[in-house]
Amino acid sequence: MEEVYIVSGCRTPIGRFGGSLKDVMPAELVRIVIGEAIKRAGIQPDMVDEIIFGQVADRFDELCMSARLGSLKAGVPYTVPCNMVGRACGSGMQAVVDATRAIRTGDSRVVVAGGVECMSSVPYYNDDLRWGKRMRTSVMKDGLTDILTDPYNGLIMGMTAENIAERFNVSREDQDRYALLSQQRAAQAISSGKFKGEIVPVEVKTRKGVQVFDTDEHPLPDTTLEKLAALRPAFKEDGTVTAGNASGINDGAAALVLMSAGKVEELGVKPLARVISHAYVGVDPDIMG
Repeated sequence: MEEVYIVSGCRTPIGRFGGSLKDVMPAELVRIVIGEAIKRAGIQPDMVDEIIFGQVADRFDELCMSARLGSLKAGVPYTVPCNMVGRACGSGMQAVVDATRAIRTGDSRVVVAGGVECMSSVPYYNDDLRWGKRMRTSVMKDGLTDILTDPYNGLIMGMTAENIAERFNVSREDQDRYALLSQQRAAQAISSGKFKGEIVPVEVKTRKGVQVFDTDEHPLPDTTLEKLAALRPAFKEDGTVTAGNASGINDGAAALVLMSAGKVEELGVKPLARVISHAYVGVDPDIMG
């Protein structure tokens, strides 16, 4: 089997929930990162054999194919097939795994793989009006809450984190300290410019005109242990998971260009990394975290 190399990669800045990217559609973010990843790889769009993207929060108005729409807008020929995968919460990683498989088996030699989520723009919806409503109230449902809730056990993700904390004796203090460390590391990386090389700026239309969004806004650099400790539990009255130590809800996209060893040699490309292996497992839905 062919060895697989990552030859380029990029991402948008990460937008906070309801932040700078709240009005930007997924396909637009896909367009930006696919175009930039191809450019950084030093290849032409028509050299791509396949595009694989992960997304869980699909948009019906983008035909649940934001990657296909974004790739066409990025100048990739319509003859290049596009496939989307939806492994929660690692759909983008699954896209890279699928790209690796395609190259190893010889189905493709150049694949663009990545992921996109625009959680701020997940719509509300109604599921009982198509065939008419004779009596009773019709209710609008929150698509985002549905996405974050396991249909098997009815638990929202925050409650599965509570189950983990209880089962493995993870205290509120431990969670807050880890959250603070994460915030501090992110703030240090941002302030030192470590992410600049991987970020593609996004032009965002605002009331004040077009603004260039180029820095992650989800991290909160002024976070302190005292501020985290003051937050109330978000999912359980006597729980330990809060808005400060739970995973964030945000917006963004990323893309990689993967190539076979033969194609790397043919083009004289200098790879960033070699894909060695991958693994994934299923877990009890009650503790998916």
